[in-house]
Amino acid sequence: MKTEFSRKLAVGRIGAAGREMEIEADAAERAALARRFGLPAIHALSCRYRLTVGRREEVLAEGWLAAEVEQVCVLTAEPFVSVLTTEVIARLVPAERFREDEELDPEAVDEIPYENDTIDLGELTAEELSLALDPYPRSPGAMLPDEIGHVDVPPASPEAAEEAEEGRPSPFAGLAALRRGNA
Repeated sequence: MKTEFSRKLAVGRIGAAGREMEIEADAAERAALARRFGLPAIHALSCRYRLTVGRREEVLAEGWLAAEVEQVCVLTAEPFVSVLTTEVIARLVPAERFREDEELDPEAVDEIPYENDTIDLGELTAEELSLALDPYPRSPGAMLPDEIGHVDVPPASPEAAEEAEEGRPSPFAGLAALRRGNA
């Protein structure tokens, strides 16, 4: 499978003592990943890995991902730049021993299959970036316009709830007005 960002490494080259690697996407790879993830741009993407080979040719990949991505704010529809950093922990296992049907444990380390004695740290980094992206990105300070409404924040106390309800129009009254064509 051809990927936008590939950094393949033979498991045999990791060694018994483990190996540290840092990978970085170039401009063309970042542009291709931005298209894949529906982003306006990815300005920087790198990951530092510590690789150790375990029993039965399993590879534990621990690292730190850093990225600067351009996203579109869901409130303003304007692009903005955000910096993402996240820890990466994955166990890469030979494809013939990978079992997708096992019970899922949300606390367990993610297992990812690899083939032909070769792991792809670029694709692992791309997948981790996709998981780190906010599905509803919001630029700092973005607010809904007053004419659209507001997000309800739970009151601090029952007394505050009563005060908030007084004088506030019902959201259903607004919907009824729209239905009648009065809004």
